[in-house]
Amino acid sequence: MSKIVRYEVDLNNLPPLTEEQQAELKALAAMPDESIDYSDVPPLGDKFWKRAVRNPLYKPTKTSTTVRVDSDVMLWLKSKGKGYQTRLNEILRKAMVEEINEAHDH
Repeated sequence: MSKIVRYEVDLNNLPPLTEEQQAELKALAAMPDESIDYSDVPPLGDKFWKRAVRNPLYKPTKTSTTVRVDSDVMLWLKSKGKGYQTRLNEILRKAMVEEINEAHDH
């Protein structure tokens, strides 16, 4: 018997923060970086990040959706053989990761 509990969260309709949560966020935002205690966190230099890999057990959940795609794009995706939905997801994931990385670089 599984004891896994899943919660669905609508990120566009989050509950309002409590006064206590708002006060905590305000205090954290006002804290200078020098006040943050990093003593329990090892430094992660370039050597670490060059060898870093994605968690091999990570598997994002799938969401079923309906999208309208230009006919020529769909023909191109399907022309590559079976698995056009997987290819479409890979293309979108690559674009997402590139955008996230660009945002982190700035």
